[in-house]
Amino acid sequence: MTEVSAAAFQRLMDRVDTLEAESEIRRIQTRYMFLCDTPMPEHGIENDEQRINQIMALYTEDAVWEGVGEYYDGQFGRLEGATAIRRHFENFWGQKKDPQLLLNVHYLTSEQIHVKGNTATGQWVHCQPWIFSDGSSLLRSSRLNNAFRKQDDGRWLITRTRTENVFVAPLKDGWATDFPAASVLMKP
Repeated sequence: MTEVSAAAFQRLMDRVDTLEAESEIRRIQTRYMFLCDTPMPEHGIENDEQRINQIMALYTEDAVWEGVGEYYDGQFGRLEGATAIRRHFENFWGQKKDPQLLLNVHYLTSEQIHVKGNTATGQWVHCQPWIFSDGSSLLRSSRLNNAFRKQDDGRWLITRTRTENVFVAPLKDGWATDFPAASVLMKP
């Protein structure tokens, strides 16, 4: 058996660290989208305040959440800091709207994750159908360019969510049927 040099061992450890970082970033981004779905698929989250707390646990205190480009710049703007981001989510879920949102599912694709030490960026294309209680529906697609930072305790958190509209398309009535009023998938 040949002996591995310290430099070769370090290169291997660096590769493992990068792969672990990519995996954790993928998990965090997917968890964020999962928590934004309607109906809420996570068992045990009984209200939107609990949902928002779970989402905010994924962000740093100094995080930025922003919509950019001609469509999202005016709709979302730029929010700086965890308090402002929390208010954004409270406004979205805290006010019951008519028509009520019945279904909203996030699909992520075209993933690219770039790790550089204790920071990283990730890009995705996301697509989500929306179904409302009045029968209207739409399909929305966005590009995401997010940033992440490894914390002193080893956890990766989101430092920036940046989203840009690709398209919004109304869907014909009745395009989807038989969707659940509540998710039971994660129930023990």
